[in-house]
Amino acid sequence: MMEVGDEELLHLVGTGDRRAFEVFYARHAPWLALRLRRRCRDPELVADLLQETFLAVWRAAGTYRGSGEVVGWVWTIAAHRLVDASRRALARPRTAAPADETLLAWSPSAEEEAMLGTYDARLEHALHRLSPELRAVVQATVLDGFTVREAALLLGLPEGTIKTRAMRARRELRAALS
Repeated sequence: MMEVGDEELLHLVGTGDRRAFEVFYARHAPWLALRLRRRCRDPELVADLLQETFLAVWRAAGTYRGSGEVVGWVWTIAAHRLVDASRRALARPRTAAPADETLLAWSPSAEEEAMLGTYDARLEHALHRLSPELRAVVQATVLDGFTVREAALLLGLPEGTIKTRAMRARRELRAALS
């Protein structure tokens, strides 16, 4: 299939074109799997989330109206699936508590482990002191490299709120590091 844009591919997928879906999947599955692995350490769950996301893309492609970037739309679907999976995991009853729950109280993500040696302890401490709302914006816009529009889609917030929170986060980080 010649080079076709994402929106045209989605239109074709919406008409039931399996070849267009294969091209769309090949184009987007690698980056999506990487982003999911940054937030979820369970490779089986990442594979399930990837499958669920592209199943949702297959089913909803015909409803995509071109509002925003296709990448943001796909990521929003995946992020919602990840949140749902997290909620399901929290809702499951545990039969027995782990021997030492303090070991499980905080576990760094794969991204945090990769970034461990790239910034100093002061910055890491300052990032952890940010409120969860500000930290989520920094994660999306700085660490994940999303645009303000994509971060707004991902976090379900207006673009102005993303910009305001990013500005507040920078101000708080600057104050903590000076």
